[in-house]
Amino acid sequence: MYEDLILAGFSGGVGALIDYLSAHVLTCLIPAFFIAGAINALLNKDAITKYLGEKSPAYKAYPVAVIGGLLLAVCSCTILPLFAGIKKKGAGIGPAIAFLYTAPATNILAVAFTWSVIGSDFAIARIVLSIIFAVMIGLIISKLFAEAPTEVPVPIACACAPSAEAAAKSQKHVVLFIATLVAILFAGTWAIFMENRLFEIPLRFIVLPLLVLLLAIEAVKWFTKDEQRAWLEETWSFMKKIFPLLFIGIFAAGAISALLPKDFLGLYLGSNTVAANLIAVLFGTFMYFPTLVEVPMAKMFLDLGMAKGPLLAYVLADPVISLPSILVVRKFMGTKQTIAYVLLIVFFCTLAGLIYGSFAG
Repeated sequence: MYEDLILAGFSGGVGALIDYLSAHVLTCLIPAFFIAGAINALLNKDAITKYLGEKSPAYKAYPVAVIGGLLLAVCSCTILPLFAGIKKKGAGIGPAIAFLYTAPATNILAVAFTWSVIGSDFAIARIVLSIIFAVMIGLIISKLFAEAPTEVPVPIACACAPSAEAAAKSQKHVVLFIATLVAILFAGTWAIFMENRLFEIPLRFIVLPLLVLLLAIEAVKWFTKDEQRAWLEETWSFMKKIFPLLFIGIFAAGAISALLPKDFLGLYLGSNTVAANLIAVLFGTFMYFPTLVEVPMAKMFLDLGMAKGPLLAYVLADPVISLPSILVVRKFMGTKQTIAYVLLIVFFCTLAGLIYGSFAG
């Protein structure tokens, strides 16, 4: 009996790793690492701290973080190198958390997909509550773990330093370079989930290669060899830190999901209770799915008898936190901040499910 359980868990873990590697890493996660590397190696720190730094006013920092998240179609694992990049570059913990939450929870693709598959009321509830939660969680954590103010050294004028005009031009190139990387991330994500092969094939075999070629031209034309090397070294540094923890978490999530009873949903999540919503949130944490995949899964859960309240709690939690992301976030935020982040997500998602379920039935 125990041998069967061990075998089932191992098979589930290996299967989850294979699915993730085959469908997600090359076109989604790898570009995210290169974006993080570019942010950290090439982007002027002032560009981050001006809008997302701890001294930036909340009315400016949080909308920028939320809008940035809305424009990205990434999951709780793909967002990690981007979160690490802006955090390392000087973003305040509150706005960085808002960005970390918003991108997988409320990106445009996910909301549009939710609208078409499950319904408009469900999609509106998802985006509105996710934005509110992102800001609230960021504000709470920034208050609980106030960051010590950092002293910014006064730059010393140097004859060899670039002029303000040259520096501005250089940063313009960096922004365009990062925009090309983001376009590659978008194209890769769309290519995976595009059902119409009439669009998928040109996207995968024409648009993506052209974008990669454009990126190579920009890298050679706009940046020195030292800057190119710094970008690649930062990218590799993020990969070394994040990939091992990510794979361990994905394997564990696959193993746990394989061992869950088949009648789990109908038995425990068919009513709008505190316990049902809490279980749905925890279920979403362990049953990790890449971005957009949570939507057809949610539709299947709804058809299998999951109540709408727990369903929303699941959809709000699943893209945002997972075993892999928790392991990696802890590396950059520390144990206490990570525990607070996870507990706040669990609380707010459970509360959202209860409120929505009381109206939606």
